Amino acid sequence: MFRTLAPRTPEDDAPKQAVPAPASTDAPGGDRLKAAVAAWVASADDEEPESGTESEPETGSESGSGAESASEPAASEEPADASDDATVDEAVGEAVDEPADEAVDAPVEGKAPAESWFAARKPVEAEKAAARSDAGSDAGTDVEDAPAAAAPASGARPASGGSTESPDSGSAADEPVADEPVDQPTAMFKIVRPPVAPVVDQPTTALKLPQSLREDYDSERTSTFVPLRADIPAERKAERKAEEAQAARQAQVARQAQAAPKAPVPAPEPAGGAPEAPQAPKAPQAAEAAPAQASAPVPPASLVEAERTRQQPLPPLPPLDLLAELTNTPPPKPNALRTTARRVRIWTPLVVLLLIVFAIVQMVRPLPDPVLTLSASPTFTFEGGELQMPWPNEGQGAVEVEGVGSMGMYGPQKPAPIASVTKTMTAYVILRDHPLKGSQKGPEIEIDQKAAEQGKAEHESTAAVQEGQTYTQKELLELLMIPSANNVARLLARWDAGSEAAFVEKMNAAAKDLGMTQSTYTDPSGLLDSTVSTPQDQLKLAKAVMQYDVFREIVNMPNVTVDGIPGRIENNNNILLKPGVSGIKTGSSTPAGGNLLWAANTIVDGENRRILGIVMGSKDAADLGKKLQLAIDNSYLLIQQAQKDVTSAVVVRKGQVLGHIDDGLGGLTPVVATKELKAIGWPGLKVKLELNSGGKAVPHSGKAGDVIGQVSIGTGVGKVSAPVALEKDLVEPGFDKKLTRLG
Repeated sequence: MFRTLAPRTPEDDAPKQAVPAPASTDAPGGDRLKAAVAAWVASADDEEPESGTESEPETGSESGSGAESASEPAASEEPADASDDATVDEAVGEAVDEPADEAVDAPVEGKAPAESWFAARKPVEAEKAAARSDAGSDAGTDVEDAPAAAAPASGARPASGGSTESPDSGSAADEPVADEPVDQPTAMFKIVRPPVAPVVDQPTTALKLPQSLREDYDSERTSTFVPLRADIPAERKAERKAEEAQAARQAQVARQAQAAPKAPVPAPEPAGGAPEAPQAPKAPQAAEAAPAQASAPVPPASLVEAERTRQQPLPPLPPLDLLAELTNTPPPKPNALRTTARRVRIWTPLVVLLLIVFAIVQMVRPLPDPVLTLSASPTFTFEGGELQMPWPNEGQGAVEVEGVGSMGMYGPQKPAPIASVTKTMTAYVILRDHPLKGSQKGPEIEIDQKAAEQGKAEHESTAAVQEGQTYTQKELLELLMIPSANNVARLLARWDAGSEAAFVEKMNAAAKDLGMTQSTYTDPSGLLDSTVSTPQDQLKLAKAVMQYDVFREIVNMPNVTVDGIPGRIENNNNILLKPGVSGIKTGSSTPAGGNLLWAANTIVDGENRRILGIVMGSKDAADLGKKLQLAIDNSYLLIQQAQKDVTSAVVVRKGQVLGHIDDGLGGLTPVVATKELKAIGWPGLKVKLELNSGGKAVPHSGKAGDVIGQVSIGTGVGKVSAPVALEKDLVEPGFDKKLTRLG
């Protein structure tokens, strides 16, 4: 339906006067008007012929019947429901109320009336209605009242171009109407929607037959979902089927009992046996309503309320059972073979993948460093039984072959006064701080007054030096070690450290550096009995100081001549006159007794071997001089035995397998000595073999004969060694060893 809306004006909002509608004299005429309007509403979208082309019936009765007949098809086209009645009543009310509204919308004086969509639409509607009603009715019928009432009260032009009369004034408004088209507002298209039943949100229902039809169709019943359970035994399946069949039969009997008609309950007889009074006949309306109620269909229960399932939720199924339900194929019966095969199929790919990753990791890992290991006996014992040394009966002492080891010791090995043996440490500190090489004699040192005055002392050994004289460092060392001059020891201390106390501190520091843990120095000369030491500490000092060539030269001199001092100075150590003896220092005092720190040499296999020893605390004599001589005599006995017993022996033969190279993965490559190796020792001595790479890294591969290390015996100057080489080719570990290594 098309409607044109005009802009709303203030006059439209003004209160309107109610205009009474013309009374209808014929009620059936009003019904016919409603029927006509309903037919018009139903055919509003269809194209209608012009009013002038319609054929007019001759009688009003025919018109009335035609209007009724025209309304019947329109009413029969749509279902007669509440929405259709509302549409017809709305349309009729709109048509009836329009004259009253339009009468109020009379033009205001002095203002041109504005055309609205009511004025533009209603003349057309009134003209169509008049064409239908006037065709078969007289001027005095009620159908004429409808077009007359529908005529606009305003000055809008009718569709036929004539004039329109106002029902209030009774005079015609002869206003000219232009034929040109009038610019109308934008039209609004309104579509009459077909009636739609209200949507009610209801639960999902199942389609079921009515209760009356279920008796004949027993198969139409509620189904129960039964999942496939292949793991249920056959006996359990039979029991479950029997239970389900029994439940179905009980449900069927219950439904049949509900569907069977109930027998009428007889009314109780009145008291006294009086006959029941006849009841009055029911009204015709009640009699007619009973068949209607009986014939009305009753909706099934399934449409009223949703059917609820009785199936309980099941726990999740194993993968094989779920696959069996999806494929509707029961799983095979489990057994040990199938279980084993399934596990093999599952785990085999994972195991293979892990093995591949493990192999790759093993191949890219770096190889362990090869290690040179000694496989031969680590020790060698010299033949000849136990060593027998002529140890003194008093004091304490020790003997050692330099670079080989100790030949033994005797006595308590406790700190004791060492007298002038202290001057060995004084010479060591001077040479350490002011070394002399070759023929060097060192700087010139002037004799001070204190040294000159101390040289005149009667109860200690001194050198007759004069104040102002100058002597070289070597000359003063000769005066220190050969005549054992105490005044020269103090002079060298002041020259080196600035004072005697400072020099003593340096002496103790040097002892600590050499590992002389049981030695204490309190003066540079040894005159004080507070300077103490042990045989082992003095042998450590002897090995250190004998490394200086100038010192070995000085202590091996039986006598010496020094410019500025008259005559030849004799060495107190007369043991130097014995063959093979080369020093070192004597020392004697009342608290210390006779002491001698000595050095001797022996030739073994054409090489000179040094033997060091000390005898301390020789007191078994009448005077001090004899005590010192006793110490010298005891020392010489030890020297003679040591020189006799020190020998050599073949410890390693050429080509002997001494060890192997371990590649860290189980591979062993033997190594052999390239020459014969002899060791220095004495009867009963055990020497230790050491196999090393000589400070180089052991290779991962090599050819037979390649030198890869050395074998050695002893330490220091007495150390002997021989090279070792590969007995066969050294190759890197293979793929199998790399793959199977775990460390």
